[in-house]
Amino acid sequence: MQAKKATLPEVELAMEPSKPVGFSIPALDRQDDIIKTGLREDNTLEVPPEHEGAPASWYKGSPSPGEIGPAVLLGHVNSLADESGVFYNLESLVEGDTITVDREDGSTAIFEVYKSELYPKNEFPTKAVYQPTEGAELRLITCDGFTESSGEFVENLVVYAKLVDVR
Repeated sequence: MQAKKATLPEVELAMEPSKPVGFSIPALDRQDDIIKTGLREDNTLEVPPEHEGAPASWYKGSPSPGEIGPAVLLGHVNSLADESGVFYNLESLVEGDTITVDREDGSTAIFEVYKSELYPKNEFPTKAVYQPTEGAELRLITCDGFTESSGEFVENLVVYAKLVDVR
């Protein structure tokens, strides 16, 4: 009689908490520092500074990148003319592109893009973007849909990625 092989449940890849300090997106030849932001008094997300060349920010109310749940990084497009914005041209990312996040503890979380979605700002799906996930995930959020008539961005772009490796 042959012994049955035990099948172990699949365990999601995850890391201990550690503040993110920098990131890179090889497909965009982009790397930069990450600052920490929280909530404004009205309970809306505090965004990174708006000047040209401003860094991305990690929303400290979300898990740190690599932890179970959706870690949130925010960044500005800043310019439609060149690559001065930290998240300029983010919409060109495709499924399979990688995003690496360097962490304060010296480790690196490596994420793989699995989808991108555009949402009208006035219909932003807060729950779908921020709800708990079974694995460690990353959300990159920026503005999109610039309209010259108003001088405003009317949409948000959200890039969704899963943790696929750690270093």
